[in-house]
Amino acid sequence: MGNLKYSWMFLALLFVVAHFDFHGFCYAEKAPYYSFVQEATSAPRVSYYDYIIIGGGTAGCPLAATLSMSAKVLVLERGGSPYTNPGKSDEENFFPNLLDRSPNSYSQQFTSEDGVYNNRACVLGGGSVINAGFYSHADSDFLKQSGLNEGLVNVSYQWVEKKVAFEPPMLQWQSALKNGLLEAGVLPDNGFTYDHLYGTKVGGIIFDRDGHRHTAADLLEYANPLRIKVYLYATVQKIVFSTKVFSRPRAQGVIYEDASGVRHWAFLTKDSKSEVILSAGALGSPQVLMLSGIGPARQLEALGIKVVMNQPMVGQGMADNPLNVLFIPSPSPVEVSLVQMVGVTRSDSYIEACSGVSFTPSWTRRVAKELASILNQTEESTMGLFQEAIARPETLLNTKIRGGIIFEKLKNPISTGHLELRNTNPHDNPKVTFNYFRSPEDLRTCVRGMETVLNAINSESFSDFRYKLLSTAGLLDLVSRLPLNRRPRHLNTALSLEQFCLDTVMTIWHYHGGCLVGNVVDKDLKVIGVDALRVIDGSTFTRSPGTNPQATVMMLGR
Repeated sequence: MGNLKYSWMFLALLFVVAHFDFHGFCYAEKAPYYSFVQEATSAPRVSYYDYIIIGGGTAGCPLAATLSMSAKVLVLERGGSPYTNPGKSDEENFFPNLLDRSPNSYSQQFTSEDGVYNNRACVLGGGSVINAGFYSHADSDFLKQSGLNEGLVNVSYQWVEKKVAFEPPMLQWQSALKNGLLEAGVLPDNGFTYDHLYGTKVGGIIFDRDGHRHTAADLLEYANPLRIKVYLYATVQKIVFSTKVFSRPRAQGVIYEDASGVRHWAFLTKDSKSEVILSAGALGSPQVLMLSGIGPARQLEALGIKVVMNQPMVGQGMADNPLNVLFIPSPSPVEVSLVQMVGVTRSDSYIEACSGVSFTPSWTRRVAKELASILNQTEESTMGLFQEAIARPETLLNTKIRGGIIFEKLKNPISTGHLELRNTNPHDNPKVTFNYFRSPEDLRTCVRGMETVLNAINSESFSDFRYKLLSTAGLLDLVSRLPLNRRPRHLNTALSLEQFCLDTVMTIWHYHGGCLVGNVVDKDLKVIGVDALRVIDGSTFTRSPGTNPQATVMMLGR
């Protein structure tokens, strides 16, 4: 856990501010309150609904609001509410929120079998409560491959955008990088748009002008309060099926547990359209299916799980978009910004950036020490720029460290992996393997993307935010020295972009797969071979839509 803690602290420091004056914790705007959202009580209950949605996340909230217009809906969310501490997830608190390990944390940490640290959302609103906030539509190819109705897609996006999407301010640092990408050949300049287009563009964000986050949970404002219940801290143990001889298994309801460990039962009504819908995400949905007896029979039997249906493809086809970063110290002040613009390259990379976000002392000290060590090896002419950092790295704790990070994400990784149960405890994360860069083409794409990043930071447009005497080799060396993951380092990590990609790979939290269309669900997202059970979330995606998936996941729920 120590390395895990340090890794996310490092990524936070890469956003770089060492002062801790958080202004977002006490804003006066009243957070939305929904009378239908409550904790699951400790008194055992049996209840009946037309739809039972497992997971009140990025897809589950808009899905529930939509279904409540004409049906009785129950949402079971294993986490708490983002409204109890409304400033916690604001823009400038991004990393303190992500690093929170208290009992009320909005995320659950895990490490993939590849040795890469990760976070799994555990809160009403899901990943939209803990992400970097970029809002951008899916690419046209994704929509065509998904067989979605374009007209309905556009109307659904608009429904989402009325509540959660905003145009970013685009101040100096973000603008300089945007122009640097244009100089580096990431053309054309597409201006501000939600659409997915090749070139450089300003996208939407889910932060308003005051830096307050608006999440998928806000979409519950659309719900009919008379037809919906949302239970918090309600962890589904398994889906209950009827399994009559010569009949397909049919979902009847679920067993779930409240925060006190008391079990409850929720069942479907007799309506023929009633369904259990899994919206628990790329990790949660295949995990719940397997805990419920739908999955690879050999694996389930080994854990003592009664097999309802042998389905070896559950948990297969897992993929994550690899992320590699550069930390850029700045000689000029920088604004606080998360992702506001993106470079969509023809070589299948997405380049995004953030700046000036607050961090913690321990990682400020670690990075200052490593930076000082690197600078101590440079020519004497550079020493004056960083003399204090070299002499006493701890002095950086008392000043604002200026800079940001620029990161490169693969568009469509060819490399895929799998998910399997660790045990039968639904509170524990499953084991997941993504097989980063197993495909040589993925590695070549990363190298091309990092070359574009280096060209952008060396551009004239970005020159005011770059120490010219700190070489790109030094920037690569700095990142390679830090424990971003549990993967081994090599002597040439900072000298070879191929090795740099392999050794310093991280996640951008856009993992998907595990319940793929054609393998686990049909084109209508119904679980193949089972009645009254559907999956609506990123686990059905063969690839992540657009540059960032949250807009499309919310649209899909609608």
